[in-house]
Formats: sequence, C-alpha cells, structure tokens
Amino acid sequence: MAFWNAFFGDENAAALKRAEPIVAKVNALEPEFTALTDEALKGKTLEFKERLAKGESLDDVAPEAFAAVREASRRTLGQRHFDVQLIGGMILHQGGIAEMRTGEGKTLVATLPAYLNALTGNGVHVVTVNDYLSRRDAVWMGQIYHALGMTVGVLNHEASFLYDPMHVDPTERAEEEKEIDETGSFKVVHDFLTPVTRRESYEADITYGTNNEYGFDYLRDNLEYTPAQLRQRLPTTGGYSFAIVDEIDSILIDEARTPLIISAPVSDAENLYAKFAGIAANMTPETDYAIDEKQKQIALTDEGIEKAEKLLGVTKI
Repeated sequence: MAFWNAFFGDENAAALKRAEPIVAKVNALEPEFTALTDEALKGKTLEFKERLAKGESLDDVAPEAFAAVREASRRTLGQRHFDVQLIGGMILHQGGIAEMRTGEGKTLVATLPAYLNALTGNGVHVVTVNDYLSRRDAVWMGQIYHALGMTVGVLNHEASFLYDPMHVDPTERAEEEKEIDETGSFKVVHDFLTPVTRRESYEADITYGTNNEYGFDYLRDNLEYTPAQLRQRLPTTGGYSFAIVDEIDSILIDEARTPLIISAPVSDAENLYAKFAGIAANMTPETDYAIDEKQKQIALTDEGIEKAEKLLGVTKI
C-alpha cells in the first residue's frame, strides 16, 4: 500500500486534510454560539433553512450547523464534540465511511450530519442494528435535536414513536434525564416516546430504525393501492434523501445475505393470468423486450415497461 500511496496519495489523509478547515471554522464559531440564549440557538435552525432556500448549499452552512449541534449537545447532555468527532461527522456528510473505535462516541458523531442534512426538510434515516438501540439513540440524542427545533421518529417492529420530552411524569423525568446524560445507557420502554402512526414517524426530521424495518416498510408500500396507505415519504416530499448506517459492515455485508421477503394474498388470480397473457401478445420483440437465447429469458425494455403499465392502468405517483 505504501508503494501505491506514493503514486496516488493516501485517500484517508486527503479526507482528513479536507475536513481540517471545517473544524477550524467550527472552533472559531464556538464563542459566538456559546453566547446565544436557548431560544436564539433554536432559532438558528430556521435561519439555516431560509439560507438554503435562498440558494446556499449544505456545505456553506455546515460549519455553523456543526457549531449549533456542538453547543446544543453541551447544554443538554454535557458532552462537547471533540475535533475528531467533527471530522467524522463531515466525512459522513460527504458520503464516506468513518471507522471509530469503541468509546469514541460514534452515536454523538451521527448527530452532526443528521442535523445538517435534516435542514433540507427531506428527512434523514439513521439505521441501527436493533430496536433497542433505535429507541435508546433517539431518546438520548433526541435531546440535542429537540433543543434545535427538530423532530425525531422511531421505527420498531409493529410500533412507531415520536420523541417527546414531556411524555413522562415530571417528577420522574428529572431523575431519568440525569441517568441519560451521565451514561447514555438506560431503560427505554415508552419514556419520552409517544406512540404514533408509521407515516408520522417517517415524516419526522430524523428517523431512527433498523434496516429490516426500513426494508419491509418499502416492500409493504409497494403492495398498497392508494397513496393514503403509504408509510414512507413520497419522492415529491423527500423520498430517500440521506441515511446514516451504524455498524455498516454488519448491515451491508452480514445482514445483506438475508433477503427481505414479503407476501400478500392475491385475489382473482385467474383473471390476472388472462390479463398478462393479453399484454404479452401486444409486446413487440426487440422494441418492448430483449431475448436472451442462452439463458432462455426475456427482459422488458423501458418502452415495454411503459406499455405494460399503460395496459394495466398503473398511475405513477
């Protein structure tokens, strides 16, 4: 690798070098953000959104957004992002993979790119390895997002929630919040989590859930007949905009070996056979489909797909 790095350079070193100016800007902004009141700090979110609407890019507002998250974290959790965590957050924002050792605070790192990309209003998905971690991280990091005026959703198996700091008895909340701030490891059942519909959870600014929940919801949505029954956001309202994957090696390698399969009852199947036979008779070789003689298969072309959709009466959303 040293031989190749001599010719092409070290990619990791280059990524770190690109992040250094951002870290310097965030550190320079710290005194300014420390002086803000809680309301003024929350108001920064609206300011960033307005600047994006006027044509600025996420990279333009990134230093200030990171500074806002760092200050909100210091006030709510008593944890201040270190420079290495700022670097990790920028790498995730740029679509890269950040490897962090146990104890380096990767959960806190994810709040930086999650908040920044949520400013677009298109929603951010944070993919966790199990239901417990999705609830834990949403409640733990939800304090930061809530201080900045962001909503947080949680997807669990057959349940979904929104983070709500008032969803518990006030006398109990103070003790539990102290435990959350000190350890980040606590009993999470329904404290600070208000049950909501699946769609409401997806409509939150930031949504925590497992890869299976996101995957199966996608499959379920493809079995629905009307937009009102859909769970995930439509392409016109954000669709799949930005995702952060925790334990990416486990989810994209180990978990990827297990296919997600869903089934649903089919009514009037015999009518479908006749309908599809009629569609096949209207298809033109080479134009509507390509033939693979060796594999004894056919594949519809784009024109063929459009013709089939038209004959089936499919309406695109």
